[in-house]
Amino acid sequence: MISRHLARIIAVQSLYEWDFRGQKEDIAKIIEHNLAQFVDNPEKDKSGIEFAVDLIKNTISKIKVIDPIIQKCAPEWPLNQITTVDRNILRLGIYELMFSDYKQTPPKVAINEAIELAKSFGGENSGRFVNGVLGTVYNELGTPMKEDGKKSQKSKV
Repeated sequence: MISRHLARIIAVQSLYEWDFRGQKEDIAKIIEHNLAQFVDNPEKDKSGIEFAVDLIKNTISKIKVIDPIIQKCAPEWPLNQITTVDRNILRLGIYELMFSDYKQTPPKVAINEAIELAKSFGGENSGRFVNGVLGTVYNELGTPMKEDGKKSQKSKV
C-alpha cells in the first residue's frame, strides 16, 4: 500500500523530472512511468495513487501562483538558482500549505513532510532552506481557515 509519504516522493520525483525537462514533457507520461516504479498493485493502492496524481496535477495547476511566493519568501534566491529538487519540494509544500484541505494535511504535516523530502533528496542545506521558506509562508498566512476546513485564499503572501 502506498503511504502518503511515498505518494509525496512520487510527486516530487515527477515534478522534478517535468521541471528538469523544461516543463515540456507530458506530465501524464511522467506520472505513469514513476507510478510503475513504485506501485505493485494499482487496485490495492488506488487511494495512494490518486493522492500522488492530485498533488502533482494540482501543484502544476497552481505554479503561476506558487512561484512568485517562493520568490517573495526567498528573495536572495532567484527561482532559476534554486536547485531543481528544492524548487519542486517547495512547490509541493506551498501547494499543500495554501490549497489543500487542513483536515487532510495539517500545515505542520505539510511543512515536516517537505523538510523530510528535502533532507532525503536535496543537498546538505536543503532541509533548512525548505524549512525557512515554508516557515515564512506559514507565518505570513497565519492560520486562515474557512468553516469547510479549507484555507482562505486571502493572505499576505
